[in-house]
Amino acid sequence: MATQPIYQFYAELMDYKPKMWRRFQVPNNITMARLGYIIMSMFEMQASHLFCFDVPIDLNFREYMKNKCTAEEFEKMFGAGSKSSGPKNWHFERLTEETIDARNGEDEKMFEASHYKIKDAVSDPNGQMNFNYDYGDDWNVRLVLEDIIVDKELPGKELPRILDGAGYGIIEDCGGTSGLEELAAAFKKKSGRSYKEFSEWLGRAELDMAAFDIADANLRVKKIPRIYADIYEYNIEPSKQSIDFLERKYKRNKL
Repeated sequence: MATQPIYQFYAELMDYKPKMWRRFQVPNNITMARLGYIIMSMFEMQASHLFCFDVPIDLNFREYMKNKCTAEEFEKMFGAGSKSSGPKNWHFERLTEETIDARNGEDEKMFEASHYKIKDAVSDPNGQMNFNYDYGDDWNVRLVLEDIIVDKELPGKELPRILDGAGYGIIEDCGGTSGLEELAAAFKKKSGRSYKEFSEWLGRAELDMAAFDIADANLRVKKIPRIYADIYEYNIEPSKQSIDFLERKYKRNKL
């Protein structure tokens, strides 16, 4: 049974059209690192780059207080001339001592992503955070906590689960969202130099960037995070069985 409160998030890949998004649920007591592996799974990220979360703690607190006090009280607390009493941003990442020393400051506080839980980072509906993957291509996924649910009848094995979504996901090392839009246009056209180059690079002639298979996505989101945890937290390379799963060999076997 789901003994912990369930967090329902809306996640959207930023700076990409048409919208690519997921609505999903997770227990609130999983680590921030685990949440990262889940997001990577949902958006076809291959765990080959660094990742982090930024939580605008000051902004989230202001949004929370808007619903807890009058307009006059809010203005008194956060109006012109008011100052924040703590860091404005919480940064969650797989950290080294050098990284902590370089980034810890007055406006930002650093945390080891595998040591802190989601409920430590965001605790109220409408709370936001940003997930950043591959600091070169700079993929950003904006998350909003939509709801906190208590459902003691839901089997724990059902989580994480994806409720809805749109869009295939990213393509690794394609140059970020602008490159992804170019790739999507090429595969939609299915002709020309760009299509030939992309199809040869990916080793496939068909790719529908608008497609979203929710059944397959839910199968993967329950298995892939464990594989990614081994990679990031224990430096364990995936087994052949895991690689076959990541490459969707199970689909070919059904043909």
